[in-house]
Amino acid sequence: MAQKSQEKGTAGGAPVVTEPGRIRNVVLVGHSGAGKTTLVEALLTASGTIGRAGDVASGTTVCDHDPAAVRQQRSVSLACAPLLHDGIKVNLLDTPGYADFVGELRAGLRAADAALFVVSAVDGMDAATAALWEECAAVDMPRAVAVARLDHPRADFDEAVALCQRVFGDNVMPLYLPMLGDDGVSTAGLLGLITRRVFDYTAGLPAQVREPDPEHLPAIAESRNELIEGIIAESEDESLMDRYLDGEEIGTEVLVDDLEKAVARGHFYPVVPVCAGTGVGLDALLEVLTAGFPSPLEHELPAVAGVDGSPRPPLTCDPDGPLVAEVVKTTVDRHVGRVSLVRVFSGTLRPEQTVHVSGHGMAERGHPDHDADERVGHIFTPLGASLREVGACVAGDICAITKSGSAETGDTISAKDDPLLIAPWEMPEPLLPVAVAARSRADEDALARNLARLVAGDPTMRLERNPETHQLVLWCMGEAHADVVLERLRAGGVELDTEPVRVALRETLTVPAKGHGRHVKQSGGHGQYAVCDIEVEPLPPGTGFEFVDRVVGGAVPHNYIPSVEKGVRAQMERGLVAGHPVVDLRVTLVDGKAHSVDSSDAAFQTAGALALRDAAEKGQPALLEPVDEVLVRVPDSAVGATMGDLSGRRGRVLGTEADPEAEGRTLIRAEVPATELLRYAVELRSMTSGTGTFRRHFVRYDPMPTHLADQIRKEHPQP
Repeated sequence: MAQKSQEKGTAGGAPVVTEPGRIRNVVLVGHSGAGKTTLVEALLTASGTIGRAGDVASGTTVCDHDPAAVRQQRSVSLACAPLLHDGIKVNLLDTPGYADFVGELRAGLRAADAALFVVSAVDGMDAATAALWEECAAVDMPRAVAVARLDHPRADFDEAVALCQRVFGDNVMPLYLPMLGDDGVSTAGLLGLITRRVFDYTAGLPAQVREPDPEHLPAIAESRNELIEGIIAESEDESLMDRYLDGEEIGTEVLVDDLEKAVARGHFYPVVPVCAGTGVGLDALLEVLTAGFPSPLEHELPAVAGVDGSPRPPLTCDPDGPLVAEVVKTTVDRHVGRVSLVRVFSGTLRPEQTVHVSGHGMAERGHPDHDADERVGHIFTPLGASLREVGACVAGDICAITKSGSAETGDTISAKDDPLLIAPWEMPEPLLPVAVAARSRADEDALARNLARLVAGDPTMRLERNPETHQLVLWCMGEAHADVVLERLRAGGVELDTEPVRVALRETLTVPAKGHGRHVKQSGGHGQYAVCDIEVEPLPPGTGFEFVDRVVGGAVPHNYIPSVEKGVRAQMERGLVAGHPVVDLRVTLVDGKAHSVDSSDAAFQTAGALALRDAAEKGQPALLEPVDEVLVRVPDSAVGATMGDLSGRRGRVLGTEADPEAEGRTLIRAEVPATELLRYAVELRSMTSGTGTFRRHFVRYDPMPTHLADQIRKEHPQP
């Protein structure tokens, strides 16, 4: 893949193409701090898209325009930055590297046709990056590696490549080697292994091409032989290896052609050394992105169905085909309104076009199913936060539309007369709860409005209004995600506070007991008179509530018996010891008294409640806590620590098994009280260096240990 002359675009102009074959959608992935955003900035500058590169530390980069990203000095959301190189439009999708923002990463993977893994020559990579490589391999997504930050004093390109080969596996090979400058420390250029040429960047871009010096030849020869053997092994020409072993010199054009085909098929993974600060390798990397990575025409498209679930034929990337596009990201700008980043898979999206917007299957996360016809206004090419108007967006391209009334992340945009639904991408489950409360009644309205905006754009956040604890709970991916959500709410003018999350408990009685309820009052006119006697006995867990009438002789008139039951049920809802609902009881009404004038429905409701409270004093009440079954997925090396931690959370390990989806990982099944899982998302990530994940679902209520139950009773005494 020989370097070509750089085609400069006009700074500030929007690159426009009308053919899917001239589009490349590339997602940049890697751990936080690897240099993805800085590399995007350098590529935009090198291609002439922007006049001057911004800086992460000063908050002036194109992609990190979110105020939270500027404050934290790291990406917190997906950003699209297109450029033009050799007539090819490259949509660079910059993703956050921190695990909390995996939803933004998933959106970037959905919109892309190839992935560029950015690996730091200083810090290497994290385990999450390695796991993502395997995920891309499972779907044969084409990949390349950029070894960045070569200008750092501790940079080690050889070690970074060796690490990539150990972690990523076979066919990860460099196309170039760094060439040191006269000071013996800085990287001044690249040694091209296929062309056997030196690309000298001492005068900046474009590189000056010359013959290698004698001292460069041994390194070029050794690495070149390995590279050629790797390329030939993936060649479709089976005779090429025999010719090479017979000593035939394989032409550069043949090697480049086979290399490009192998990269596009996802079978070969070129490594390019780059230095964003000095420009070293930027043109070489652009050549890989445009010549090696596939166009949307070569990438398999997601499945589609009718909005009623009826099957439809597979999509093709045809600008003249039926319109099918997907909202991969939604943001709400205070000036522009709702901005939707859209990947067009089929057809052409045009201004003033009436389309159908469908969103299904996300109701449990606060996204009710919705279908609406809307008119598309203007269409834009995004450059970070900037929007540049274009005339249309063809199949395979990415654009932005504004002011959609209903479009949310994950929604399908299709033709009005033939609405469709795209199969959704995998959304991680938010598992860190954060309870929030508005400081005043005026803030409650602002909180509701801002939450609706955030939920529309962030499917990894789930909004829950707990009817039992009366808390508003935001389920987030982790602490960093929660910080960004809270910051965005406050930036929208909401004064709010966080509070400890309360788990919805239950109460029950553990032994049979009798209760007497007497409600007698006389205050002039009709009084209040009701007496009832009940027997209470606990039922097996999950049985619920039973009410039995065993009154004889009409001691309690028949018309007041339902009133007693109603009063008992009301008291069970209010709780007996700590304000939590009472479950699994049989209450039997055995006796009582009534007055011909002063008895009433309300009086017997009160007497029934008093009788249950009286029985509770003798029935040894207990608190029940919810128990969840958790499925924890961790690397084999973390199994022991994870199981020990689960036991420390009063968990019961049910068993372990090898993860069928990933080699070297283990699934641990356990039952753990929900009160012990409030911060498990954070603590599991810390314990497994960001590689552990888990799922949970409720299974039953179990008695809470006495010392914990006593503490809750003290904190929430019953009146």
